Amino acid sequence: MKRAAVAALPLLLSACAGLVEERGFAAVRAEAQEAIGPEIAQNVQWIRTEDERKAARARVEAILSEPLTADGAVAVALLNNRGLQADYHRLGLSAAAMVAALTPPNPGFSFGRLRGGGVLELERAVTLDVLGLLTLPIAAAIEDRRWEQAKLEALDAVLRTANEARLAFVGAVAAEQILAYMEQAKESAEASAEMARRLGLAGTYGRLQQAREQVFRAELLVQYARARRARTAARERLARALGLWGSAPEIRLPDRLPEPPAKLPERSDLEAKAMAGRIDVRIARLEAEGLARSYGLTQATRFVNVLETGWQDKRETGSPIARGYEIAVTVPIFDFGTTRVAQAEHTYMAAVHHLAGTAVAARSEVRERYEEYRLAWDLVQHYRRTVVPGRKAISDEQLLRYNGMLVGVFELLADARDQIAAVVATIEAERDWWEAEAALDAALLGGAVAGGRESTPALAARRPGGAH
Repeated sequence: MKRAAVAALPLLLSACAGLVEERGFAAVRAEAQEAIGPEIAQNVQWIRTEDERKAARARVEAILSEPLTADGAVAVALLNNRGLQADYHRLGLSAAAMVAALTPPNPGFSFGRLRGGGVLELERAVTLDVLGLLTLPIAAAIEDRRWEQAKLEALDAVLRTANEARLAFVGAVAAEQILAYMEQAKESAEASAEMARRLGLAGTYGRLQQAREQVFRAELLVQYARARRARTAARERLARALGLWGSAPEIRLPDRLPEPPAKLPERSDLEAKAMAGRIDVRIARLEAEGLARSYGLTQATRFVNVLETGWQDKRETGSPIARGYEIAVTVPIFDFGTTRVAQAEHTYMAAVHHLAGTAVAARSEVRERYEEYRLAWDLVQHYRRTVVPGRKAISDEQLLRYNGMLVGVFELLADARDQIAAVVATIEAERDWWEAEAALDAALLGGAVAGGRESTPALAARRPGGAH
């Protein structure tokens, strides 16, 4: 019966590890629901079986069969990003370490047999790491802190993946819009250059005006090529964020970005929210608390490096059985533990200062991101309410003048190019606002991503005649 119990112990510990990792992943998913919403967070799935892989693949294919949205891009990334799945398995490793910390140390057994001169000597001993057993609660508490940190790191990976997908989606849609308007500008420049060439052959257009039109067309072709390159880079960045390979050209995107809100959403108590919910601050706090516990453990064991006790018996031919016990202790003759204590103190204080520095940097970043968020919204409103309507009014007036034969076709085409340039700048401003909103959310909760969007060229809107 005892043997069966011992044999079943590894299976029991394995089941405990599985239960711990399942509960840990459920906690990560619950926090993700609060951060990105329950509808999107349902795509936070740890895919470990073939059936789960098939279900996730079917879900991804269903989303990609329709024009992609920002939420759809996040859902695909959460389901399909292999790097995120790797982070979940790291969470599983931490769960196994947690269970190992709760497991008592294994006993040791030794057996010796000596024979010679007609004498047979048998020696057996069973030892147990008493110090490891006594400090098991402290070690378990330390590992529990590390387990909490592992869950936060997994949550950070989820939020980082979601942010990367959302930013990549915004950049790809904006790049498509800009390329569309650059194509219109290119067609306008080519028509203007061709007309100037024909009028020059007829002798009604000077060589200076012809040269200006041709140079403007040549410069615009360069900008159009850069816009195409930016569009390709944006699509590939989106494909990487979604975990797709060979499918970047097949992603169906909407014609334009969503409209920014007409009123700036209220954001209050940003620094307090960042201190309470930001992942890097929480991880730094856990690290400091865990090291404090570790420091206490170092103080308790500074004079005892190894402490083992056990039962021992000895048998010799023709002699009675000798029984007793054995204690093994490493005597601190050269090292009284002061080195380990000093290392623990310095490590802990480094963690404390790291926590303080992380908090200061987080508060500063939140303030900076909010200013960018607010100024980006102001810029969008300026373009939508002032620049674009003003350009349209000028274009309408020029059309009336052209119909009245007060201006020529080249002035009309130049104003059309100016209007396209204003629209492109408006698209870039809207893109910047959506990116600023995502950056602010990342600064509040964590999961911030580095830049990397391919810059889009500004449309040259100067008139061929030299006016700006």
